[in-house]
Amino acid sequence: MKPITNFLLITILLAGCSREPQVSLKKANEVFVELKKVELKRTDIQKPKAEILFHYLPKTHLLKSKFEKLPNWNNENYTLALNSFINSCHSSKTKNIYKELCEKARESHNPKYFLQNEFEPYEINTKDGKNEGLLTGYYEPLLKGSLIKEYPYIYPIHKTPRDLITVDLSSIYPGLKNYRLRGRVKGNKLVPYYTRKETKSQHIDSSVICYTNSKLDRFFLEIQGSGRILLDSGETIFVGYDNQNGHQYRAIGKYLVKVGELKMHEVSLQTIRQWLKENPSRVDEVLNYNKSVVYFKENSHEASGALGLTLTPRYSIAVDKKYIPLGSMLYLNADLKEKNFSSIVVAQDTGGAIKGAIRADIFLGYGKEARKLAGELKSPLKLWILLPKNKEKQNI
Repeated sequence: MKPITNFLLITILLAGCSREPQVSLKKANEVFVELKKVELKRTDIQKPKAEILFHYLPKTHLLKSKFEKLPNWNNENYTLALNSFINSCHSSKTKNIYKELCEKARESHNPKYFLQNEFEPYEINTKDGKNEGLLTGYYEPLLKGSLIKEYPYIYPIHKTPRDLITVDLSSIYPGLKNYRLRGRVKGNKLVPYYTRKETKSQHIDSSVICYTNSKLDRFFLEIQGSGRILLDSGETIFVGYDNQNGHQYRAIGKYLVKVGELKMHEVSLQTIRQWLKENPSRVDEVLNYNKSVVYFKENSHEASGALGLTLTPRYSIAVDKKYIPLGSMLYLNADLKEKNFSSIVVAQDTGGAIKGAIRADIFLGYGKEARKLAGELKSPLKLWILLPKNKEKQNI
């Protein structure tokens, strides 16, 4: 019990034993409430607040932590975690963050010691001090397709259009280094590129990788970002994200809630697909709500993310790179299949729906089980970023 609370109780008890005028119960309660407010304010002052600590993370509020404070840290598979980090070191973005640690990792014979000795965990918070966000999941889908446009293979999977212009704004405005402006030239002006609805009626100056037999499967391939296509010849090809038309991603699940077709708690990949199959006349209406269109490239291997590396199930996540640099190693705590899941993960991908400091999409692999889990996953999330110990603290 707090000293200040003890003082109040003693005062009330003494007043009860005295023959002098007594303190009323109502007055005592009022005093008690005021004193508790003072205690709460003292607690707020003592509690450390997350800050912007590093110049290369100008929007990310961090709170220094310790490995022993990470949930289930002692149950981590340190060898797999270190191997995932070493794999990510094949990308220049990971090398830029961790530099010599990429070389040291390959020489390490004690993964746990290496991780605890070379890295420092920082809890990621939002600007308003919250330390909990949202984890969802994605997977690698399998589509059926053909290299020839012939029924039922009539839905094209486009490469990046030749007339799509991408402007890197950082060359003019360094503060906008994570932003790209996309459009097409009309006359002497840069105008927005064709939306999903407009793409259907306009000629797109683009090569086609192949054709698929399902408009829905093609749409959800865009959401996942990469996938496999089993051609009618028996060959399997891999496709991955290459570009986007510049329009902001809008979730069709939210649209179905908005028009009263689904309740928010019902929304999942499975319920959306089921509704679309049951309402074929409204498919275009719903899909066109998301004006964003993704264009693909053919890959030589299975699912890869924005770093161009093969994604590792449950060790690769998509993040908002405005807050978390691609290539970063993080520690994640959430629930998968109603079981607590804690693990080191690597930020190897991005996504149009992944917005915010504590927001992640975890890659769950290939197959029906991965699709089911990814479609249903919505879990409270806590994230820590693991940074080299020799990074200097720089308040901005």
